[in-house]
Amino acid sequence: MANPIVARSLDEIQFWSRIMKEHALFLSLGFTYEQKQLIDEARQFITVFERIEEKLSRFNVNSDLNQVKAFNTEVYQAAAAIWSYKRKVLDLTLRCVIRTNNFPLLVDHISREAAYFANRLKELNQGVLVPEANEVIQENVFFLRIMADHAKFIGHLLDPSERKLVDQAREFSHDFDQLLFQAIDLDSMRPQSETRPLLSQFLNQNKVSVASLRDFKKTARELIEACRIKSNIHPLLADHTFREAERFLEIIDLFESNLNTSAS
Repeated sequence: MANPIVARSLDEIQFWSRIMKEHALFLSLGFTYEQKQLIDEARQFITVFERIEEKLSRFNVNSDLNQVKAFNTEVYQAAAAIWSYKRKVLDLTLRCVIRTNNFPLLVDHISREAAYFANRLKELNQGVLVPEANEVIQENVFFLRIMADHAKFIGHLLDPSERKLVDQAREFSHDFDQLLFQAIDLDSMRPQSETRPLLSQFLNQNKVSVASLRDFKKTARELIEACRIKSNIHPLLADHTFREAERFLEIIDLFESNLNTSAS
């Protein structure tokens, strides 16, 4: 029988390694031509995560647990390295040492995702299959902020003449800011707020909003790919944000399933 830690590790690496590789690409595209060293560093990370993806293909759900744990450690080091690189870029940007087309919030955003990935690998090597029940709220705080950021990025990267889509992006930004503040309030009430009815309503409300944002991203991706709207959004970036919304929905489903199992 397949070890659930093995299966979950491979799933996390498959999803997040691709995300990290794309982050490196997006950063490289946002630098100016004279920032060659930073571009080269970003491209090196593309190679690092491509090699990880290649190595991942040699594993399966029946692979040896210790070998997978060793692989987790290797990938953890890559995730920590790209996190460090992203924070360096953020530091250079905020101190105006460099001027790039990468928003500071975007650089911070992608560094938060690298830290999340590294932390998940560490948890898996410690035997934590999914975030504990008492981390349901904190996990949602993380992802709600990611979704709110996405809405802001979309709104800023669309051409200003795409007024209707810009307005929709702003509405999603406001919606997710409100959900995030609500989650932070619930988090500050822990552990008393960790009742099944409250968590169930919390997850259900988030699920509805994330599904709506996911559908908006899907439409935007299709319009961008077909060159039917004006924007500075790379088609891969549109798909990237869509996949992250899908991932959040999967995590909400996982939490709901665990909540229902513990109640029965």
